[in-house]
Amino acid sequence: MRWLTLYARSRQVPASLAALVIGVVAVWALARDEGADPGDPRLPVLVLATGAMAFSIGLGGQDLALDRTAAIRWVPRRTAHVLLAGAVVAAAPLTLQTMGASMATTAFVVRDSAGLMGLVALGAALSGGQYAWTLPFAWLSFSFVAPPPTSARMEAAMWLLLPPGTAAGTWTALVLTVVGSAAYAVAGPRR
Repeated sequence: MRWLTLYARSRQVPASLAALVIGVVAVWALARDEGADPGDPRLPVLVLATGAMAFSIGLGGQDLALDRTAAIRWVPRRTAHVLLAGAVVAAAPLTLQTMGASMATTAFVVRDSAGLMGLVALGAALSGGQYAWTLPFAWLSFSFVAPPPTSARMEAAMWLLLPPGTAAGTWTALVLTVVGSAAYAVAGPRR
């Protein structure tokens, strides 16, 4: 149990949880606005992206050279780290719903949380833990300003805001989750 505590502290899990809670409370305050559209996916996506970006810093260790020379198998630990962070991020808006803020369906939250954590993991593999947040931030920014999708390519690009039953959104999130998690698990964070 001690190694788990040390691992969580070395990966800034307490700070990530604090940032997630602050983001959830801020969005909950916005969702309580009487004029807000309950079907608008932007607020739950904002919660999920905030959580994914908060957990991204923990994908790189304190000393990458030490991580690479450790006598433990990192592939299962990295995979578990990404999956558990995705589960915690997905639990945030679902917890808000139990407090009365109707935000999004469970399928929407799970799909977007998985896809965003895949983006974060891919970002860590490509540019390191300190810059892993840039891919989900860029994709979220594009999704918020882009026009409504009119083609299959635009649907794939706008997967974050699509309804949960949309094939393009589901497949894009699945591919991002698998590719990002596998790249991070095998290669680790970039130096």
